Amino acid sequence: MAQPGISRDARQSDISSTVVVASTNPVKLEAVRLAFGRMFTDRAFEFATVSVPSGVSDQPASSTETREGACRRAEAARIAAPNASYWVGIEGGIEDTTDGMAAFAWVVIESEQRRGQGRTATFFLPQRVAELVRGGMELGHADDLVFGRVNSKQQDGAIGLLTGGVINRTTLYEPGVVMALVPFKSESLYEIA
Repeated sequence: MAQPGISRDARQSDISSTVVVASTNPVKLEAVRLAFGRMFTDRAFEFATVSVPSGVSDQPASSTETREGACRRAEAARIAAPNASYWVGIEGGIEDTTDGMAAFAWVVIESEQRRGQGRTATFFLPQRVAELVRGGMELGHADDLVFGRVNSKQQDGAIGLLTGGVINRTTLYEPGVVMALVPFKSESLYEIA
């Protein structure tokens, strides 16, 4: 039975585990669903989403803050849905570097015994978008303003807009989720948390 505030997208199976994604953003759910399916082809999973706070600023401005947001989301999902098998936090962030403003996301996955972490690929934002973000605007809102879109962060996101759809937010996040699943795939090589 789904808990209030938690939605489900279940796959058929005799043996299933529940994966709770700490966001109701369909892009994040799809990236998690695809990554778990690729890493564990012999298992089936039920997927649930829950809206929880990141505990960091709306636009994390460093790799450290972004990773902290992913950690806090996974922990909050664990509190919201304690009977799940896995809790996944994904947090997108930016960081000003000498080469420009970089954009990326951190992924943290927890189970009862393990924690995995992964980071997506990094790309650089156009100056016009970066200036809006430096002025206090969240990246998704800056993208919408510059590209004339509405709610792009729940669709293709900055990467989709900049690549013309060659890579979108789902395909950007999926490898980060796969990287965070490494300790779960290769359990014998990783210590229990």
